[in-house]
Formats: sequence, C-alpha cells, structure tokens
Amino acid sequence: MRRFVDRHPLWSVIIFAVVAVLLWMIFAVWPDWLTDAIGRKKVFLNALFNGITLGGLYFLVASGFTLIFGLMRNVNLAHGSLYLLGGYVGYLTADATGMWLLAFPAAFIVVGAFGVLLQIFVFRRMEGEDLRQTLVTIGISIVMADLMLWAWGGDFYNISPPEWLSGPMQTFFVTSVKRSGELVYMKYPMVRLVIFAASIVVGVGMWLLLNRTRIGMLIRAGVDDRDMLSATGARIQLVFVAVFAFGAGLAGVAGVVGGTFQSVAPGEDVRFLLASLVVVIVGGMGSIPGAALGALLIGLAEQFGSVYFPTYAVVLTFLIMVVVLAFRPQGLMGRN
Repeated sequence: MRRFVDRHPLWSVIIFAVVAVLLWMIFAVWPDWLTDAIGRKKVFLNALFNGITLGGLYFLVASGFTLIFGLMRNVNLAHGSLYLLGGYVGYLTADATGMWLLAFPAAFIVVGAFGVLLQIFVFRRMEGEDLRQTLVTIGISIVMADLMLWAWGGDFYNISPPEWLSGPMQTFFVTSVKRSGELVYMKYPMVRLVIFAASIVVGVGMWLLLNRTRIGMLIRAGVDDRDMLSATGARIQLVFVAVFAFGAGLAGVAGVVGGTFQSVAPGEDVRFLLASLVVVIVGGMGSIPGAALGALLIGLAEQFGSVYFPTYAVVLTFLIMVVVLAFRPQGLMGRN
C-alpha cells in the first residue's frame, strides 16, 4: 500500500476521496438535496449490497476459471456449462434430501469428477494448442447445453435455503428518519450475506493455498517451466488434474449459489462464462486477488447500471473492460 502511494500520489488522493464519499453515503443520513438528485438511500444501499453479493458469486465462478485459464493456460470455454451442471446437481440433491448444505459437496464432487475427465481426455491431448482447445470446448459446451435442456427442460429451478437462512436480517445501516425521529434500518436477505462471507473464506483459502503451500509452489512452478519441474521428479500431470478438478468443482459450487440467489435455467451457462472472461481480463490472469477485485467491480457495475442507467447497464460492464485493457492490458493485478 505504501509503495502504491509513493508511486501514484495523485491516484492515491483520488481513491481516498472516492472511498471517503462512499463511506459517508453509506453511513450518513442523506440530506433532501441528495435524495432529490439520485433517489432514496434505500435504493442505493440495495444496489450496493446486491452488487457486492453478486460480485461474490462472480468470484466463485471466475476463481475456478482463473485457475484453469489464467494459471494452467487451458482455454476452457465449457466453464459456464460446468456452472450450470453444478446448479442442476445441487437442485436435485437439495430437492431429494431436503438438505441445502448437502447440495454443495454433491455439486463439487460431480462437477469436479467431470473436470477430471475433461483434463485427461481433452486438455492433456491438446497442451499448448489454444485454438483447438477453444473450438473443442465450445463444441462440448453446446453438447452439454443440449443434454441439460433435454434432461431438465427449459424451466427455471430455485434452490431453497433452510429456514434459518430465509428472510431478511436487520443491518445497522440507516436508510431514513421518520417524522417522529425514529431511525429506519435497512433489512437484507441473510442468505446472501452468508454466501458472500463464504466466498471471502474461499478466496482467502485459495490465495493461501497458491502462495503459502508446497502444492501452490508446484502449480506456479509447473506453469512457468513444466519441463524443469518434471525433471525434479514432481508428478506434474497429477497436480494439474487436481487443480482442474478443483477449479471445475468451484464452478459447480457456484452453480448452487447461483440457484439460491436467482435461478438455474438454460442460458445461464453463457452468461456466467462471459462474466468469468470479463472478470479475469479486468482482474488479471492467474491472480486470485485480481479475480476478487474484478468480480466486485463487475458486480457493482451491473447492479448500479440496472438501477441508475438501465439502458446502458450492459455497456457499463464492457466499458470497464475496455478502459482496463487500454491502460493496463495485463489486468489490474496481473503480471507483466
């Protein structure tokens, strides 16, 4: 942080000012002129929280994608199909057992096992051939989409959380003041807050795994110089299979989260594949903190755009990507 301030004093002042204004808008009671300018504070806070929690969902999807694409250089454009498959598996598990929490390990295991098959029978045979990987995984995603449409139809499925997570939770954010002087506090769905907290735990765990453990050292070394690492006797293929399975499993878990947040339906695979691509490009390939930052920016842009600029909401997301590519092509936290 100190190095950034020393190297970019002007940007540091701008970022500090933006953060200060944002904190004031979150915690202060809005004056009438601000309410007249941008609407009620309750709408602003809901857009902010929806953007943050949506960013947590995008991070779960993109974190697996950045492991597979950013670190291992495997162009897996079937990643969105893995997300959708995880959502359907989670729905079937929760519906059959009545246990919402059981849907997560079920989706992780099933989709992770499918990821193992992809790595062994597809990517291992096309190492370093980006164009072939792109074309083959696009074909796989089309076949998977048709098979899932045949199996589950075109209906929307919702994964219901348990009763202790249902309903809103009162926060300490003041949205307005009644004429009597009583403060009105914001209420927000508890399940979204819990899942967002879980995404933070997953992100911290992945960063520690990649940067503070032996297996993380093997992964990074295998990406930089696979031949040299193989010469040391390390079983690099086994490590890469495990990483691919973990990344695919995270996509399956994200499918359960998405089914709880919104719904599981045909077309969600394409949506979340595009979101993962944008997040990885904005945050930087192979960077877990970059994926978290990119997911947060894209989630906030989508939600604030849909509330305040509904006509240009989609444009706003891609505008962020264009600006990042123009000034920092490697991504906000990517390596040169």
